[in-house]
Amino acid sequence: MISRTLKPLLFVLAIVGVLSGVEAQRPDRVPRIGYLVVSPLADPPSAERAAFLDGLRELGYVVGQNVVIEYRSAAWNRELLPDLAAELVNLKVDVIVAVPGAIDAARDATKTIPIIVPSLTDPVDEGYVKSLARPGGNITGPGWSAEGLTGKRLELLKEAIPKLSRVAVLWNPLNEGAKRQWQEAQAAARKLHLALQSLEVKDPSDVPKAFATMAQKRPDALITVASALTTAYRPIIIEFATKQRIPTMFALKADVEAGGLISYAGSLTDTFRRAARYVDRVLKGANPGDLPIEDPTRFELAINLKTAKTLGLKIPQTLLLQADQVVQ
Repeated sequence: MISRTLKPLLFVLAIVGVLSGVEAQRPDRVPRIGYLVVSPLADPPSAERAAFLDGLRELGYVVGQNVVIEYRSAAWNRELLPDLAAELVNLKVDVIVAVPGAIDAARDATKTIPIIVPSLTDPVDEGYVKSLARPGGNITGPGWSAEGLTGKRLELLKEAIPKLSRVAVLWNPLNEGAKRQWQEAQAAARKLHLALQSLEVKDPSDVPKAFATMAQKRPDALITVASALTTAYRPIIIEFATKQRIPTMFALKADVEAGGLISYAGSLTDTFRRAARYVDRVLKGANPGDLPIEDPTRFELAINLKTAKTLGLKIPQTLLLQADQVVQ
């Protein structure tokens, strides 16, 4: 039997509960996006994050007005990633954007919150999805296929530098898809009669060690496999290579715009922009497991002629004619 004094209290609590449920179901509730990244958050944003934010704006989302972004950065300390992912889950974000390098932490933290990965590389082989057409589970996003591209980059380097014989490869074996790219590099090198020098960079402390190795045994060129670490250390890598007069091949156009020699890959900024569309669709109720992983739609060859001149290289006209962008 409920006492008379408890009845008003229970009535109030019931009303509060109903109102809370209504609030949670209101169509105008501001959605919250979790953004999980290994590298520090730059200000102004990196080209990739800026592209993602541009993609949201193009879809009508204004940060702080009709969408909230909860940023979590490990600042290169990978051990923090599980706790940061758990924080986003506890905040009950509507979707998590897990930048490559942070995918495992997001996947381990939740099996229900949709996870959008800008630039998924080899997601089936990595065990993130069942298939590209129907990912299943809660992970999806635009693909950033690297298959065959590492070999293509070596071919382009050989075309730019016919006397090329030894190439250093700066790569992070912890990065998604990196091991396959290393294997492709080895296969392509055998066909092109090139010797490869593996330089693994798993964290910032490995970068000066790689530089010291190259300074002692100078390669004919340096190819960098894209990762959060190599992107963050782009200015330092380019500065070192220029001083050592080592031609460079990168995966991102931004690397060439910053002073690298050549790059070839799908457009990463375009991929991050397309990730915003995936976020939009899951916020509108789509099941991430039903959203196909789309291959890149744009591939770009960029060449920096100013850097070539600094290195004393003459880029063949046949290669320049293939370029989508030439930095003078």
